[in-house]
Amino acid sequence: MIGETNSPCARAGSPGDPLEELKALDREARLLEHSGAVLSWDQEVYMPPAAVEERADQLALLQSLAHQRDSSPRVGELLDLLQAESSLQEGVEGFFLREKRRSYERSCRVPERLVRDLAQTASRGQNAWVAARKANDYDQFKPWLERLIELNRELADHLGYRETPYDALLDQYEPYTSTAEVAEVFGTLKEGLIPLVQKIASRPLADHSFLRHSFPVEGQKQLSQEVMLALGYDLDQGRLDCSAHPFTTTLGSRDVRITTRFNEKLVESGLFSTIHETGHALYELGVGEDLAGTLLAEGTSLGIHESQSRMWENMIGRSRAFWSHWLPRMAEIFPDQLEGVSLERFYRGINRVEPSLIRVEADEVTYSLHVILRFELEQALISGDLPVDDLPGAWNQGMKELLGVVPRDYSSGVLQDVHWSMGAFGYFPTYALGNLYAAQFLKALERDLPALWEGIARGEYAPILGWLRQKVHRHGKCRSAGELVREITGGPLDSSVFLEYLWGKYDEEQGR
Repeated sequence: MIGETNSPCARAGSPGDPLEELKALDREARLLEHSGAVLSWDQEVYMPPAAVEERADQLALLQSLAHQRDSSPRVGELLDLLQAESSLQEGVEGFFLREKRRSYERSCRVPERLVRDLAQTASRGQNAWVAARKANDYDQFKPWLERLIELNRELADHLGYRETPYDALLDQYEPYTSTAEVAEVFGTLKEGLIPLVQKIASRPLADHSFLRHSFPVEGQKQLSQEVMLALGYDLDQGRLDCSAHPFTTTLGSRDVRITTRFNEKLVESGLFSTIHETGHALYELGVGEDLAGTLLAEGTSLGIHESQSRMWENMIGRSRAFWSHWLPRMAEIFPDQLEGVSLERFYRGINRVEPSLIRVEADEVTYSLHVILRFELEQALISGDLPVDDLPGAWNQGMKELLGVVPRDYSSGVLQDVHWSMGAFGYFPTYALGNLYAAQFLKALERDLPALWEGIARGEYAPILGWLRQKVHRHGKCRSAGELVREITGGPLDSSVFLEYLWGKYDEEQGR
């Protein structure tokens, strides 16, 4: 039976303040989640390959225990009791009760057995994906993908949905948002991006040959660490490591870690991945102290999370102003590679627009087209319209239609992303949503900080971080993505603001 457990969380009743009891139960679930995150981080960074089987069981157990806490009958009793307290329906308490009710009802719909199956399969699937990608062998990963799709379909059925099973999966990552809403926004975005890509393609490509020299990894690590510290990341509350796929993970309210990856022949990949992940970490570390230890103490949606990382990575990190400060330092670390490279040449090189195969290395103009493709493929996989056997062909056809390039192998095509091996269907759309939110936030930031770009040119980022902490970070999950964007910008999610930003930056000689 759902929620059946011998945990003290399932006791019939407890004396004292019911709100404090509910918070204590919620705290247990969060501690279990963070403990699981430690194991997941270790699996990606340090764990020996032979440990994968037991690690899958460890993660499944922790997620099962967290699920028991979240779906405990006592949680339901306390929520019903507290609902009658009108004084608790406002402020932080009101937001906590709203999100706890939502979490409880969703948890109660999902059998504990399915939670375990998903955790175990995802852990083993990730290991299989790493091996398959290395071997360029789609068939090696295909059985895991089929199983993960099957489990996600079952999850969607248990969670419930209005129009399509994909709604239920998307709602895990972008709460209160439907597939139809995202499809409408992406349709407008695609219509605006294609002519911009075509216009840029009609002009000579920006020279980036100086970036193709060999840049020793130790120097890249040094530069990445200096930049992330300057942006405000605190190594007393996190660390930087390397992994197959860059990510950020929260292991505690004051333990938010990031990973990146370095390639001697792709210096910009490691640096901008580090800046990207730093944006995520700054968000998590900026959540208000009054939310610590509760389910409110995290980003409100992955789209908003991506807005933070994409803003720092591209809108600030690829600006002229940013590199007017950092290029001299980079040239100190890599004097031979950057000898004679002017600021203008460097700026144009790192902002070169060229359709490419790898999403995480794509320029900011074509990046969203990669995401739109995955969004469309995911829906077809979950609905059953696209068999797993046909996925590589559909992937290659979509790449040709949207970007004009075709993967040369599985590793640079259908096997390039970790998300499906994690069972994270519904995640991909949040990347492009993050671009849209970021553009709207940047416009508001420029309005509120008139000297924004002058400060960036001096290497001063505290005013930006302070603005983001006040407007975005401190709220955690107290605001939905839609509520947050309206509060900050005065309007709803709007792809035209992002398109306006791109046209301004990339059309002719304009741009920051």
